[in-house]
Amino acid sequence: MSEFDSALKIFAQESEQLLLDMEGALLSLESDPDDSEMINSLFRAMHTIKGSSGLFGFNPIVAFTHEAESVLDKVRNNERAIDGELISVMLDSKDHTARLIEHCLSSPDQPLPDELTVASDALIKRLTGKQHTHIQAQATDTSQVHSEGGGNISIDDSWLISLDFRDNAFRNGMDPLSFIRYLKTLGEIKQILTFFPEMPHGEVMDPESCYLHFKIAFTSDASKQTIESVFEYAADDCDIKILPPNSKVNAYLQLLDSLDENHVSRLGEMLIQVGALTEHDVEHALKDQSDAQQDTAKPLGEILVEQQMVQKPVVEHALKKQEQTKQKVAAENSYIRVDADKLGHLINLVGELVISSAAMNLIVERHGLTDAGDVAASMNSLVSSIRDTALELRMVQIGETFSRFRRVVRDVSNELGKEIDLQISGGETELDKTVVEKINDPLMHLIRNSLDHGIESPAQRLAVGKPAQGIVQLNAYHESGHIVIQIADDGAGLDSDKIVEKAIANGIIKADHSLTQQEIYNLIFAAGLSTKAQATNLSGRGVGMDVVKKNIEALRGSVMIDSIPGEGTTISIQLPLTLAIIDGFMVGTEQVRYIIPLSMVDECIEMDSTESEINEIEHFINLRGHALPYLRLGEYFNTPKSNVVKKHESVVVVKFGQDRAGFVVDELHGEHQTVIKPLGKMFEKLKGITGATVLGDGNVALILDVQGLIEAAIGKRKRKPALLH
Repeated sequence: MSEFDSALKIFAQESEQLLLDMEGALLSLESDPDDSEMINSLFRAMHTIKGSSGLFGFNPIVAFTHEAESVLDKVRNNERAIDGELISVMLDSKDHTARLIEHCLSSPDQPLPDELTVASDALIKRLTGKQHTHIQAQATDTSQVHSEGGGNISIDDSWLISLDFRDNAFRNGMDPLSFIRYLKTLGEIKQILTFFPEMPHGEVMDPESCYLHFKIAFTSDASKQTIESVFEYAADDCDIKILPPNSKVNAYLQLLDSLDENHVSRLGEMLIQVGALTEHDVEHALKDQSDAQQDTAKPLGEILVEQQMVQKPVVEHALKKQEQTKQKVAAENSYIRVDADKLGHLINLVGELVISSAAMNLIVERHGLTDAGDVAASMNSLVSSIRDTALELRMVQIGETFSRFRRVVRDVSNELGKEIDLQISGGETELDKTVVEKINDPLMHLIRNSLDHGIESPAQRLAVGKPAQGIVQLNAYHESGHIVIQIADDGAGLDSDKIVEKAIANGIIKADHSLTQQEIYNLIFAAGLSTKAQATNLSGRGVGMDVVKKNIEALRGSVMIDSIPGEGTTISIQLPLTLAIIDGFMVGTEQVRYIIPLSMVDECIEMDSTESEINEIEHFINLRGHALPYLRLGEYFNTPKSNVVKKHESVVVVKFGQDRAGFVVDELHGEHQTVIKPLGKMFEKLKGITGATVLGDGNVALILDVQGLIEAAIGKRKRKPALLH
């Protein structure tokens, strides 16, 4: 890959992240429109995309983002208010910018398609055609300066120039009036105050000495450096201080915000870059700082404000920008970007290392190599640590995925005419990146379903005594080696009568069913079932919920529903933290070994234990007074019986969500680090199995689908055993 191609790839990645951040900021501004930091982040995002696009010659992006940037600049200057209309058009602009970037990256030499050109023009018209001006005066404690000679000078819109000529100014050929006359060529002198506090009286006064001091209110578009250059030749005979007008303060703040992190360094250098100070100002302040005694020396910013070289808000903002940049750089320095494929390859290698470690342990045990036992144990510990660390590298917080649904909730609620608030918690919960990527679509469908089916219209909610605004909650937390994601709403809840009626009409169940309430709720995952009276472009066609369940189960996860009519519905998704390596519990039956995820193992008991009694007719185990459905794994998988005499049988009690069952096995081999290998296409529809792993002796052990087997055990108890297969 060439350097140019690498730069384009970085541009694409950074633009995508900036647009994602922009969307989050816009949605946050809906609830807090006065958040200046969010407004500044919006401006910086659009400004950065515009600048980066210009480097590659992507003129369509530059032209469009310039208009959006200008509008955001007006917002920062309090010349345009943030409202729902502006947020909507900025969200559309964010989406349009993404499409422009996609076009320029894929077809850089092709002109902009007509549909994109029309969309750009329409959005620019929306951006600039409806402006709501709201100007606020810039508050400052330096709006007026009182001179010792009497009178006040307003510096709201004027530069304040202080000239304190020294005694020898006349002797050195300086003419104060000549500098003032030259100053007029750069702008307009609004007011001059002249005073001479050190002038002695009578004969003591020396006519060759200069006692004059001036304070000048001056309006000009010139920069501070240009104004200072007027007095360049008087610098040795005059103390010169130039304070920018208060109207410039906001501009300096904006320039500080737009400073690239690479240009944020020392305070004086930052203020010189934005034009608030000149090098002479900084040198003068640094000299005063160094001349002071070490214990009384003041910070540079404090000296600059005291000497009226710059306003206090500018210094404070610069210091804040400096601190933010330091923190950002420190955070970035603690991270490095790693290619996802390389990380995946590393985890695969760690998996092979786990298998090799198990093989070494087997050899040590088989040959009785006691001297190697300690070394093997030490290596096992290291391999376990390496495994955990490698898996942590691929762990990401789910909060970013959750945040993307803010836009979905906003757009869908507007489309449906509903008021819905999305509340997010547990965003810091981590799980494997591959799981996050694959759970995004199922979550999207479930949330849209809650918005359409669950939350009522404002009128319906008010009629039953609820607030007009509905609530959808997204929550995530860890539980027993799994992550649980919950989508909860305070809507109407599920109507079990309608679900049953629809299921009977579709032939999914019979009229004389004996389903529990939980089983009725689970019918919404049946293909083709929907209780929606009229299909919309969001939902109602009975397509999707069955796919949602299949996708979740493909991740070795489960989905459960809890609903209270009139109060709302909660959908809980339980997922494994990773799809690569797990801690397993190995069992054996009929000379075949199986792996059960350790987090799903509740307990192990002997079949002849006094705590349990098996009922072969009703097909359950009486476990300490509780009926436990069970499966004999050998019978379920039709494993040929061996000639080995069984000494005893054991029951492994497993749990998945709220369900429990017992697996009857011949042998308990204990805990086993399990590297999950996917099954080939020939076995992908095999029930009861989710994968396989290679043991240390080279044999293969099958990883059990605990959820599917529990359902089979429960179903077997309801049916006669002969009907199981």
